[in-house]
Amino acid sequence: MLSAAQKKEFWEVGVIVVESAYSADDLEPLRQRHQQWIEESRQHEGPFGEMLDGRPRFDVEPSHCAGAPALRRVASPEEIADEFLDLLRDGPMLEAVADLLGNDLRFHHAKLNCKLPGSGTTVKWHQDFTFDPHSNDDCITAMLFLNDISSEIGPARVVPGSHRGPLYSLWHDGRSTGAVADEVAVECESKAIECLGPAGSLCLMHTRALHASSENQTSGPRSFYIATLTAADAIPLAPCAVPSIHAGRIVRGEDPGRIRSVAFTMEVPEIPAGASFFNQQAGS
Repeated sequence: MLSAAQKKEFWEVGVIVVESAYSADDLEPLRQRHQQWIEESRQHEGPFGEMLDGRPRFDVEPSHCAGAPALRRVASPEEIADEFLDLLRDGPMLEAVADLLGNDLRFHHAKLNCKLPGSGTTVKWHQDFTFDPHSNDDCITAMLFLNDISSEIGPARVVPGSHRGPLYSLWHDGRSTGAVADEVAVECESKAIECLGPAGSLCLMHTRALHASSENQTSGPRSFYIATLTAADAIPLAPCAVPSIHAGRIVRGEDPGRIRSVAFTMEVPEIPAGASFFNQQAGS
């Protein structure tokens, strides 16, 4: 699915956007289900639903209310909606990641991240790998754009080449903040590139890449379906903060029956006490 130039760009930069990988017809059932969850959120004053570990599945901003819903995450949507599970059965996402990591792929976790108009949702600078360490770093965060992604809508911003750099701590003053230190974040801001594209595009990001995103300043929603996919011989080293009955499943190829490891050092990640890492980043 990917050209030689795209594969080269991914390994050099740490992120690529594959435009229009999915059609409007492919996206429509996903959008309909998402809208159903937004409408359901109007009936709740705070996070609701339940993941495997008992924490809320649906996370909302503190400003959330019936008149101005601010749903910001649906954890493990593949558990409760076949429309999302189908993305892990076959299709462009698996094909593109296989072009980068090889044919044997394992599913780790997924979520639907939302920035609804006026919600104020932001994401501070971090690396996914420090939340979800594996025995090796052949791990990709695959993001499917459910809407057109422009500079004004709060796109993912990535520091080019940072996937080949150090793993930065999420711990500060004895607390897991879910974000890198302020001085690192300042440096990231000056180097970042935006990941833009029409609805249906796939953004493929190495999980060691530093990234963040700002507030949605438009009148429409900004929604990503995000799946972490790994080489089948990359084994999780810590409990997942977004548990799923499908975690560890081979979604393409075969289980090699071996573990491949690379050397790195980092603090043990902390599972958020609340619905998601947004609470860690907010300091609550």
